Amino acid sequence: MLRDLTRMPAEMSSDSRRQLLNAVTDLFLLDQEPSEVSKEHYGDIAVTSLSHLGDEDRQGYADRVAALPSLPRNVAVTLGGDDNVEVARLVLTLSPVLTDTDLAAIAVSQTQQHLAAIAERARLSESVTDILVERGDRTVLSTVSANEGAAFSDRGFDRLLERGTGDAGIAGNLARRSDLAPKRAERVLRIVEQLSDSPGAAGTPTDEAVSLARQARQQRLEVKLLLSDLTAKVREVDDVLTMLADEDRAFHLAQVLSQVAEITPEQALRVLMQRNASGIAVTCRSLGVGMTAFRAILQLRARRLYFSSRDIDDDVDAYAKLDLATAERTLRFLKLRTKIA
Repeated sequence: MLRDLTRMPAEMSSDSRRQLLNAVTDLFLLDQEPSEVSKEHYGDIAVTSLSHLGDEDRQGYADRVAALPSLPRNVAVTLGGDDNVEVARLVLTLSPVLTDTDLAAIAVSQTQQHLAAIAERARLSESVTDILVERGDRTVLSTVSANEGAAFSDRGFDRLLERGTGDAGIAGNLARRSDLAPKRAERVLRIVEQLSDSPGAAGTPTDEAVSLARQARQQRLEVKLLLSDLTAKVREVDDVLTMLADEDRAFHLAQVLSQVAEITPEQALRVLMQRNASGIAVTCRSLGVGMTAFRAILQLRARRLYFSSRDIDDDVDAYAKLDLATAERTLRFLKLRTKIA
């Protein structure tokens, strides 16, 4: 059926193409493990349709399929390379389909807003961060330096320190990282100390960098203790999730979800930050997370993804109706797919 639909008449209106794409997407999503042939036919339909749709329709479609692991690669590349960053943003941040080669090609040719979206991915390879730190503006550098899922080559790390010279925020982000090798950590701490001794804009010493570094170390230790407490069952999961959500600590919240749900950090961050709340709802329901904690998580998402209070209320209502057995079954399927992969 999908093969027949690839021969769309050229005179189709934009609205007709949008309706067709939505209908075919509904059909495609019914198959949790589509064949390569099916993916190829669906990809042809989607790419052909997208070239005839307006910005708003392309964005709506992109937001819907951004985190889909079965999305054909040519569709993900088309969306991620869209000149309109609002279309590309979530695909660049969430899509598990895009390869390092795809991300690198987009990073060398697109805008700073595209680079900032890439910098927010749950995992970034050295080859991609090399490009981000070379081409990125201050926003990109700040984002990637704070992303603990971003790996840096020696050259990339040196370039980040060079381009971030004098920026207490970037230095503080690096000081927060728990993955720094001892030699890198020593370099960052020296920079932080130098910044704290340097005169600020008003000619007086500033301790912003030292304060950030101290806060980062405290938060790293705090998360380790929280995870230990959860393992020892001396803290409730709801209390920990609520606290981290209220403090807008998305990465640390994903770390906690990763441990207690026994999924990868990438999966945890993906379900937390994708626009569709079904993933985070399934994860939280399977863990027995209560309504108060789940609402706090939705409020964190709303701050990051610019959702309205109406969106939160709708998602809370849906969560209250979500069956526990269904949520547990869905999460088990997710874990199984990860082990097979």
